[in-house]
Amino acid sequence: MKIVVTNDDGYDHPGLSALVEVAAHFGDVTVVAPATSQSYGGHQVTVREPILVDQPSENIYVVHATPADCSRLSIKALVPDVDWIMAGINPGANLGSDVYQSGTVAAAREAAILGVRAVAVSQYIAAGCSVDWTAARAQLIRCLPALLTPPLAPGHFLSVNLPSPIRAEDSLPHHFCPLDKHPHRYRYVEDRGRYRYEGVIHDRPRAPGSDVDVCFGGAISVSLLEI
Repeated sequence: MKIVVTNDDGYDHPGLSALVEVAAHFGDVTVVAPATSQSYGGHQVTVREPILVDQPSENIYVVHATPADCSRLSIKALVPDVDWIMAGINPGANLGSDVYQSGTVAAAREAAILGVRAVAVSQYIAAGCSVDWTAARAQLIRCLPALLTPPLAPGHFLSVNLPSPIRAEDSLPHHFCPLDKHPHRYRYVEDRGRYRYEGVIHDRPRAPGSDVDVCFGGAISVSLLEI
């Protein structure tokens, strides 16, 4: 199986390295990732100017563009026989309405648009916690076989969110669940013509059984999304 790994935090981010290690358990891996951070960039694509691509080694492509561009280039030019595109691991949850602003999810969505199976992986970071990449790798290695085997209907892709905190030795359940439809609670504080965002993601409202509820409750949330 041929797997492309990408992200929205840049080719040198530890979350990408963690996902590469996980993906290597399931197939041959090629990295096609942005040169710089593209967080919160959504589904932007580049069509009016050429895209610079560096190739520091045989299976690594550094793309001076967006995560969705990385998926496009992978499928159309760099790895045309790719079987799966995996995006992440994003340091921070992509739950509910987050999927529409997330570059990580956009990379998976673009793959689905082009008919390639895809999964976006994100790691929620609870208040006072940090990311344990070793634990994230261990949980994904346990979880992914159940997600990669069943067929995906055309135009569908997966969004996976790991809970926080987690330990490598824990055997966490995963649950398929819909996106939560509640809006975030936030405000803008004005200071001399500049407006600063203020919000606490840990306090976001959630519907029972939704992806926010499952992930915040300590299990791995898996949402089957459609373009």
